[in-house]
Amino acid sequence: MVLVGGCAGIPDESQPVAVPQQELGQIANPDVQQPPRDLDPLTVVRDFVRASAQPISNNASARMYLDDGASKNWQPGKIANVIDDQFNTVYTAAQDLPANPNQVVVMVRGTNLGTLGADSSFLPSRSPFELRLLVNKQSDGQWRISNPPANIAMPYSDFNANYVRVPVYFFAQDSNTTVPDLRYVAGKPQSGLPARVVSLLLSGPSDQLIGAVRSPLPEGTNTEGNVTTTPDGALVVPLTGLGDQTPEVRKLIAAQIVLSLQAVTTNRVRLLSDGNPLVDGHEDWLFTDVPSYTSLASPGADLQGLMTVGGRIRSLADGQPINGPAGQGGYQVVSAAQSIDGRQLAIVESDNGRQRLRIGPYGSAAQVVNLFGGTLTRPTWRPTATADGTAGEVWTVVDGQAVVRVLRTSDGGWTGQAVNAEEVLTVGPITTLRLSRDGSRAAMVVNGQLVVASVVRAQDSVTLRGPRILQMGTLNGVVDVDWLGQDTLVAATTMPSQPVVKVPIDGLRLDPFNSANLTPPVTGITAAPGRPIVVADSSGLWTASDVGEVWRPHPHSFSPRAAPFYPG
Repeated sequence: MVLVGGCAGIPDESQPVAVPQQELGQIANPDVQQPPRDLDPLTVVRDFVRASAQPISNNASARMYLDDGASKNWQPGKIANVIDDQFNTVYTAAQDLPANPNQVVVMVRGTNLGTLGADSSFLPSRSPFELRLLVNKQSDGQWRISNPPANIAMPYSDFNANYVRVPVYFFAQDSNTTVPDLRYVAGKPQSGLPARVVSLLLSGPSDQLIGAVRSPLPEGTNTEGNVTTTPDGALVVPLTGLGDQTPEVRKLIAAQIVLSLQAVTTNRVRLLSDGNPLVDGHEDWLFTDVPSYTSLASPGADLQGLMTVGGRIRSLADGQPINGPAGQGGYQVVSAAQSIDGRQLAIVESDNGRQRLRIGPYGSAAQVVNLFGGTLTRPTWRPTATADGTAGEVWTVVDGQAVVRVLRTSDGGWTGQAVNAEEVLTVGPITTLRLSRDGSRAAMVVNGQLVVASVVRAQDSVTLRGPRILQMGTLNGVVDVDWLGQDTLVAATTMPSQPVVKVPIDGLRLDPFNSANLTPPVTGITAAPGRPIVVADSSGLWTASDVGEVWRPHPHSFSPRAAPFYPG
């Protein structure tokens, strides 16, 4: 679809026209063509903005709209603005026009949705966008731009059409759980996609995840020659500079590379280190050869979820109260969280007008933690570092302001430590906090907005760093959030038109769920990999598996006040 530009019959401006959204990763035609002759300045500018999304051959398509001097000297920066598909191109006011009749100034006006950073990650934002371009009439009568911007601007749909989203994989700080880092690479030439992904992997995590993840690739690792496909169909990744790494580390490196490449190739991957197999006895890798590195971040199939109803905890599987005081009325349960392995419960309990935290084995008595407040957010568990480990860290937010992690002590007790959340609190009070099941990120509801931050751990402190408001200005009234996957969130809102939404962790897009059958307000939501999503509305509990499905009544919906939760 061609974005309709301004025409000669409307000398003052061109009307905004929406471009239909294309699926992420669809590749535009890379052929560089001269613009049609006799385009008016408004259309030249509009077409230049759209062509700017094609990075192939040093932005050759966009350079076609520049005059000779600008075309030779233009050096686009490493940061690009992604703007809404609806934008205007307008002439400046008469008093601002150049004296030369062969020059006009055209303003591009729209909404900035975010930026594609130098690290190839998307940073969401929402603000007015304005770009001022000088357009000159050339000796052949054609209008061309003479002052192209340092930072490219490209419409959302054109960005989607020309860039491929790739999860680049790193590891959690203290375990071998893989963590996806969403990045965007140019889709053309397609043959170079694997090399671009490997380059991103070698350059380390995005700015957002620095300090929150680790890479087993040692500093100084590079490729010896190009990432190429052999005549027998293997994609060769020739590494160099790995040094003396243990067999276990080499297997982690292999997993990193193969998992990161699965989005851009179906070839088997031949991993070499200085000409030899990276892993002894295993030169060629298929994606199915990589063992699971997410087991610690995924609840077992037998853990079907719980719900808080009327101060007690019941099973989502059969609706029955669970064993122990939490299910039998011994505590006045406000909210709760089950550890990922299912063996422990953290409970927020109402106590004489205040709330306090209890932690204990599932189905048994839970000890009181020395943590009280007017309100405590529903707890959330940090994953264990090993399969045989016991979960020993629970997070909650006291009175919307103090983020606390509660740690197991050597004598079996629990003690609270403050988390540095200064950057998040500048946005507002925190009413919901959910740690990702890999422990590297936190999703929060802050002042009714959906926020994601990285969890950065130092020797004696933990910080929530780099908070990002997802779909700012579009997604409001958020009341609850959970992790559908490692890179995808689902949220419940007070918005009647989209009470339940799905959002990637970088906030590039927003997908509303079908609102049929739901009776707003939706008050709670829970999700986990491979599980149906469960929401609570004013009539009870409902389930669906993905966007577009009609919500089905949950078979054990007791009350509109039920609050469902999966382990995590």
